[in-house]
Amino acid sequence: MPDHAEPPHASSGADDAVRPSPSRRPVQGVLFDFHGTLAQVEDPRQWVLAAAAACGAELDRARATALADRLLTAGRAGGPLPARVPPRLAELWADRDLYEHAHRGAYTGLAETVDAGIDGFADALYERVLVPEGWVPYPDTEAVLTALRRAGVKVAVVSNIGFDIRPLFAAWGLDGLVDAYALSYEVGRCKPDPGIFLRACGMLGVDPEHALMVGDTPADAGAVGAGCAVLVLPCADAGRGNGLGAVLDLALPS
Repeated sequence: MPDHAEPPHASSGADDAVRPSPSRRPVQGVLFDFHGTLAQVEDPRQWVLAAAAACGAELDRARATALADRLLTAGRAGGPLPARVPPRLAELWADRDLYEHAHRGAYTGLAETVDAGIDGFADALYERVLVPEGWVPYPDTEAVLTALRRAGVKVAVVSNIGFDIRPLFAAWGLDGLVDAYALSYEVGRCKPDPGIFLRACGMLGVDPEHALMVGDTPADAGAVGAGCAVLVLPCADAGRGNGLGAVLDLALPS
C-alpha cells in the first residue's frame, strides 16, 4: 500500500443500514431466445434416422452416428457453426436469418456437402427443423411461461431464425403463453442489433428498462444496448435442464 493511501474503512452496522441498496427495476416483460433457451434440436442421430426414414432409407446405428458426426461438422440448423462454408454458399449463409429461402438454401447446401447416398436426404434433414418433432422444449419451459402468464408478465420470443416457429409453439400447447414473436427474418434485424429487442418491447408495450432478455449466447446479451436487463443461461442438450427457472427469481416479486 502506498504511504499516502488511507487504510480501508471498516464499515459499522449503522453505516450499512443507511447505505442505499442497488435498485431493482420491476420486470413487466420477458424476452426469450428460442433455440438453446426454450427448446433444443433433437438428438443428432435421431435427426439423421428420421430424415433417412422420410426418404425411404433405413440406416443402422453405426452409419447413422457416423453421418450425424459429419453433418454436424458441415453445419446443422440449430447446431454448431459449420467448420467451413463453401464459397458458393457464402451469400446464402450471410443472409440465412433474414430470408426464408436463404435459410433453407444455406443449410440444405451444407448438408449436400456430405454424401449420404440417399436421394432427397438434404431436404429431409432440413424439414426436420420445421416440425415440432424435430425439437425438444426444455423441462422447465412450460412451467416458467405459465408462471409468468399467471403473474401478468408479458412474454416475447426473440430469435435469429429463417422460418416461422409459431406452429411449433402451437403444437406444444405453449402458444397461449407467448404474447409476441420478434423473428429476425420478419423484423429484418438480427441479434445483437438493439433494433430487434426494441421491436420486441414495442410489441409487448413494455419499456426496455422494464424488460428482461433471457438467452444463451453473447448475441442475446446485445439486449443491454437496448436498455434491457439480461440473463444468459448455459446451453444444454435436449431433455436436460438449463436453469431456466432462474428467470422467475428475477422477474417475479418475492
